[in-house]
Amino acid sequence: MSTSIADEKFLVRVTRVVVTDDVLVVDLEDGRTISVPVLWYPRLVHGTAAERNNVEIGPFGIHWPDLDEDISIKCLLLGNKSGESPRSFQRWLEHRARGEKVPVRTVPLPEWAKDAPERH
Repeated sequence: MSTSIADEKFLVRVTRVVVTDDVLVVDLEDGRTISVPVLWYPRLVHGTAAERNNVEIGPFGIHWPDLDEDISIKCLLLGNKSGESPRSFQRWLEHRARGEKVPVRTVPLPEWAKDAPERH
């Protein structure tokens, strides 16, 4: 993956994440702290404290595996709210109410890719 000079300002690592009922607070390695309303991310609103605390920090953002929520550092720095559509969120709520995870859609491989040698 190539990175443009314009995107280099977004390549800062997250050092700590705190989610309360009201706010998402993200500390960055360069000393900045980003604080946004948790209402910006509906899946976090509907998560339990345990689900919100089960967070994984990666090089490009934050992931909550129990909530299937991902927030990029770039989006936080730009002040972007969740981009999830109401239909997608409603489907997530319905699966959650049944105690299920939303199934991941799979796309069949094109014929040319089926004959390609595997690379590891």
